[in-house]
Amino acid sequence: MAQQIQPEASAAGAPAAGPKQRSTRVVLMALMIAMLLAMLDNMIVGTAMPTIVGDLGGMAHLSWVVTAYTLATAASTPIWGKLGDMYGRKGAFLSSIVVFLAGSALSGMAQGMGQLIGFRAIQGLGAGGLIVGVMAIIGELIPPRERGKYQGMMAGVMGIAMIGGPLVGGSITDHLGWRWSFYINLPLGAVALAMVTAVLHLPKKKSKPKIDYLGTVLLTIGITSIVLVTTWGGTEYAWGSARIMELIALGVASLVGFFFVETKAAEPIVPLHIFRSRNFSLMATIAFITGFVMFGAVLFLPLYQQSVQGASATNSGLLLLPMLLSMTVVSLFAGRVTTSTGRYKAFPIVGSVLMVTGLYLLSTMDTGTTRLTSGLYMAVLGAGMGCLLQITMLVAQNSVEMKDIGVGSSTSTLARTLGSSFGVAIMGALFNSRVQDEMTARGGAGVTQASAQLDAASLAKLPVPLREAYQHAVSSGTHGAFVLGAAVALGAVLASLFVKEVPLRGAGPKPSDAAPSTAPADASAPAEVAPAPVESAGGSAPADVESAPSPTVRERV
Repeated sequence: MAQQIQPEASAAGAPAAGPKQRSTRVVLMALMIAMLLAMLDNMIVGTAMPTIVGDLGGMAHLSWVVTAYTLATAASTPIWGKLGDMYGRKGAFLSSIVVFLAGSALSGMAQGMGQLIGFRAIQGLGAGGLIVGVMAIIGELIPPRERGKYQGMMAGVMGIAMIGGPLVGGSITDHLGWRWSFYINLPLGAVALAMVTAVLHLPKKKSKPKIDYLGTVLLTIGITSIVLVTTWGGTEYAWGSARIMELIALGVASLVGFFFVETKAAEPIVPLHIFRSRNFSLMATIAFITGFVMFGAVLFLPLYQQSVQGASATNSGLLLLPMLLSMTVVSLFAGRVTTSTGRYKAFPIVGSVLMVTGLYLLSTMDTGTTRLTSGLYMAVLGAGMGCLLQITMLVAQNSVEMKDIGVGSSTSTLARTLGSSFGVAIMGALFNSRVQDEMTARGGAGVTQASAQLDAASLAKLPVPLREAYQHAVSSGTHGAFVLGAAVALGAVLASLFVKEVPLRGAGPKPSDAAPSTAPADASAPAEVAPAPVESAGGSAPADVESAPSPTVRERV
C-alpha cells in the first residue's frame, strides 16, 4: 500500500524513515507535473494556433482561444484558493486537475472555433486551481523555513515551460496534429492525479461554512472586466472607446461592491483581514510588479531577437536561456540561504534592484547590440526575478494564518496574473505606438505591421532601406517598453524596503534551547507574529513560532 504523507509530526517527534521521505518526493513530483501542465499549455497551444485556424476556420475569433483560457484562469484562481480552505486542499486540487483534463480532452475533440473557445474556458477553470493548489499544499506540508529548498524546482518548471513549450508545441503539431497539443495533457495529468490520490493525505474539513455567492459573482465580474480591458484595449478597441470605458466602469463598480460585501460576509471569498499584514500587502504589490515585468520581457525579447538580431522563431526561444537559467539558479540559491539562515529580507531588495538594472540595460539595446551582450543583460534581469518569484509567495504564506493559506496563495497568484495582463497591454501599447511613429518618420509606413511582428524570413524579403527602417523601429519600441518596465519596477524597490523580517514558521530554536522572543510586535501584522493553529479533523495544533516551532519536513512526513 502506498505510503501516505501527513502534514503533522508524529507524537514522538522522531525523524521519519526513508520510505516517508520518498513519499514526500513523490508528492512534490506530482505537484510539479500539475504546475507544469498549467504553465505549459498556453505555450504549446500558441505554436499550434496557425494550424488550428487552418483546420477549424474562424480567424476573426482567434484571440478568444487564448482570452477565454486566461479569463477563466484569472477569475477562478481566488475561488479555488477559498474552496481549499473551506473543504480541504486535496479535494479541491484533485477537482481542478479533473476539470483541466476534461477541458483538454474536449478541446482536442472540438469541431469548430466556437466549441474550442468554450472548451478552453473549461480548461482555464481547472488551470486556475492547479498553481494555487500546488502552492497551498506545499504551504501546508512544509514549514516556510524548509520551503526554500524547493524554490529552484518551481523556478525550473517555469523555465522548462517557457523554453520547451514552443518546441514541444511545434513538434507535436508537425508530427501528430494540433489536437495532440491538448491530448498531451491527459497522460501527464493522469500521472499527477494517481500520484496525489495515492500518497497525499491532508486533514479533512468538517465544518460547513456558508459560501459567499455574492462576493464570488462580484469578484468574477471585476476580474473579467479588468482582463478584457487589458486584452482588448488598443487592439480590438481604442483605449478611449465606449466599450473600454464601459468595461472599466463595470470593473470598478464590481470591485467596490465586492470590498463592501466582503466586510459583511460570514465566510468571505477573500478575507480582507489578510491585507492588514504589512508583509502580505507588500508581497502582493511586488508579485504584481514582477508579473508586469516578466511577461512583458518574455513577449518583447523574442520579437527583438527575430526582427533586429535575425533569429528564427525557435532560436529566439532558446536565446531566452540566459534569463531563465539565471532565474532558476538564483532562485535555488535564495531558497537554500533562506532555509539555512531563516533570513530573507535582502532578497526582495536585491531582486528588485537587479530587476530595475536589467530592464534599464535591455532598454539600451539597439540595432548593433550583439547576442552576447543582450544575453548578459537578460541574465541580470533573470537574477532579479529569481530573487523575487518564490520569495514573494513564501513571505505571503508566512504572513497569514494557516486556515487562510489557500486564499493567501491565490491572492498572491492573482496579483501576478493581473500584473502580467497589465504589463502586456501597457508595454504593448507603448511598443506599437513607438514602432508606428518610427516607421512613419523613416518613410516605412507602407509595411503592414499592425502588431509589429514580421519574422526573420519575411524581413529578409524586404528592400534594404525598408528592412533597416523596421529594425530601427522595433529597437525604438523595445527601448520604450523596457524603460516603462524599469520605471514600474522601481515600485518593487520601494515596497521591498518596508518588508519586515518576521521569523519563518518552523525557524524557531530547538525545544531544549527555546527562549522567550524579543522581537518587537508588529501591530499591522498579527498573523505574522502569532499564526493561528492549523485546523484539522482532530482539532487544532498550535503553531506559535517562538514557543513551539513547527516540525521540519522530515518530522512532518
